[in-house]
Amino acid sequence: MVNRTSYQTVFLFRFFLKRERVKLLIWILSFLIMTLSVAIAFTGLYQNEQERAAMAETMQNPAMAALVGQGYGLDNYTDGAMLAHQMLLMTAVVVAIMNIILVVNLTRGDEEEGMLEMIRALPIGRLAPTHAVVLVIGCTNIALAGVIAAGLSLLNIASIDVLGSLLYGSVLGATGLFFASVTLLFAQLANNTRASLMLSFIVLGIAYFVRAIGDAGNNTISWFSPLGLVLGAEVFVNNYWWPILFTLFLSGCLYAVALYLNFTRDMGVGFLPSRIGKQHASRWLQSPLGLALRLQRLPLICWVIGMFVIGASYGSVLGDLDTFFQQNEVLKQMLASDQDEAITEQFLSMLMVIMAIIATVPVVMTLMKVKSEEKKQRIEHLLARAVSRTKLLGSYVVIAFGTSVVMLLVAVSGLASTGLAVLAIDTTFATLVQAMLVYLPALWVMIGLSVLLVGVAPKVTALSWFYILFTFVVVYLGQLLDFPTWMASLSPFAHIPELPMEMLRYKPLIVLTMLAVGLTFIGFLTMNKRDVNR
Repeated sequence: MVNRTSYQTVFLFRFFLKRERVKLLIWILSFLIMTLSVAIAFTGLYQNEQERAAMAETMQNPAMAALVGQGYGLDNYTDGAMLAHQMLLMTAVVVAIMNIILVVNLTRGDEEEGMLEMIRALPIGRLAPTHAVVLVIGCTNIALAGVIAAGLSLLNIASIDVLGSLLYGSVLGATGLFFASVTLLFAQLANNTRASLMLSFIVLGIAYFVRAIGDAGNNTISWFSPLGLVLGAEVFVNNYWWPILFTLFLSGCLYAVALYLNFTRDMGVGFLPSRIGKQHASRWLQSPLGLALRLQRLPLICWVIGMFVIGASYGSVLGDLDTFFQQNEVLKQMLASDQDEAITEQFLSMLMVIMAIIATVPVVMTLMKVKSEEKKQRIEHLLARAVSRTKLLGSYVVIAFGTSVVMLLVAVSGLASTGLAVLAIDTTFATLVQAMLVYLPALWVMIGLSVLLVGVAPKVTALSWFYILFTFVVVYLGQLLDFPTWMASLSPFAHIPELPMEMLRYKPLIVLTMLAVGLTFIGFLTMNKRDVNR
C-alpha cells in the first residue's frame, strides 16, 4: 500500500524542484548574504569591552527582549552571542514565512489552479504529490541550514565556531520545517489557499506574541512557542541541541497528521466547514469595488486584529523601558545625564518604522490580488461586462490606500492602549498618531510600485516582496551593518522624519506622495495597454 500511494514521488520531486529552483535559490542566497553581512559587521562594531558591556546591558531591557528574544551570554557578549541573540529570531521568522508561502503554493495553490488534477490523472500514487512537496521543503531547509553553517564557519571569527555555526543553521532549518508542517496541516483542513495562508500566519503571529510576552516577563511561557523553543538552543554560548530535536519531533507529528488527512479527504475540499453563501448578490457586491473588498474581507480583518496585537505587545513594555534607562548605570556613563527621554523617543521612533513596514504587507497583498485573479482567468469575466480596466484596478487601489490608513491607525491605537499609561515622558495620543501616520507616503510609494508592476510586468510582481524585505534590512539593520547612505536612500521609509525624535519636515512627504502618484498613474496607463494574462 505504501509503495502504491507513494508511486512516482521522486519524479514529482524533481518536477517541483525544477519549477521552484529560481525562487529557492533567491531565498537561500538572500539569507546567506544577510547573515554573513551582519556577522562581519559585528566584528568591528564595538571598539572596547565597555561598549560591549553597555550593549549587553541594553539587551537585558524587557522591551529589547520582546523584540529580539531573551538575552544569554551577556556576561561575555562575544560576536557570536550578539549574532545569535540579535539576528536569529528575525531570521527564523522570515524563514517561517518562506516555508509557509512555498507550502501553500505547492499544495492548495496547485490544487485550486487545476494542476494537481492534471498530475493525478497520470499514473502516480495518491500521496505522491504531498510526499514530493515535503521532500522539496525538506531539501530546501537542509540546504539553507548547511549553506549558512558553512558560511559562518568560514568567516574565521573566534567566537563563531563550527559547532555553533551548525547549530545556528539547524535552528533556521528546524523552524522552517515546523512551520512547513503547520502549513501542510492547514492545507488539508482549510478549503482554499487564502484560508490556509491566513491560518498559518495566525499561528506564526501567536508564536511570536507568546514568545514576546514570555521573554519580556522572563518566564517559562516562551517555551510554549516554537520560536521561543528554538531560541532556547542558546547558539554560540551553550549550544543546546535538544530544542532542535524536539522541534523536529513536533514537525514529524504534524506531518503525519497532515498526511493522514490528505489521504482521507477529497480533492478540492477541506475538513473545516465553509459557510454557504447567499443565492443573490447585493447591489454593493455587484460593483467592482464591493467585489474586491468582499474577496479580501477576512484577510483584512485578521490583519487589523494582528496589527492591534503587535502594537499592544510593543506598548506593554514601554514602562519597563523607561525604568531600565533610569537604572542603567553603564549607559549613564556613555550618555549625557539628560538623555533618558531622547533614548525613549528614539525607541518609539524605531517601533513606528517597524510597524509601518509590517503594515506594508497587507497593503501590497491587496494589490497582488489583481495579479492572482488574472492568473486564474477570473478577471476576464469582469472585463467582459461593462467594467473598464481602470475601474477594476482602481477598486483595488482604493482598498489599498484605505488599508494603509487603517493599518497604521490600528497599530498606533494598540501601542497607545498599553503604552501611554506607563510612559514617563510627556507623550499624547495625538503625538503617537502623528508619528505613525507620517509613514503614509512611504506606504503609498509601495502601492505605486505594486500598481506599476501589475501594469507593466505582472509576472515579476514578486519584486514588491523583495523590496519590502530590502526596506526592512536597510532601515532596521542599516546602522548596524554600516550601509552606505545611498543604499538607505533607496527605501522610501528612510526619508520619513522620525517623530517624535525629529521635527516634522513636509518636503520629503510631498516628494514621496508625488512619486506614489506618478508610479500609480504609469501603472494604470500600462494596464490599459497590455493584454490580459501577459
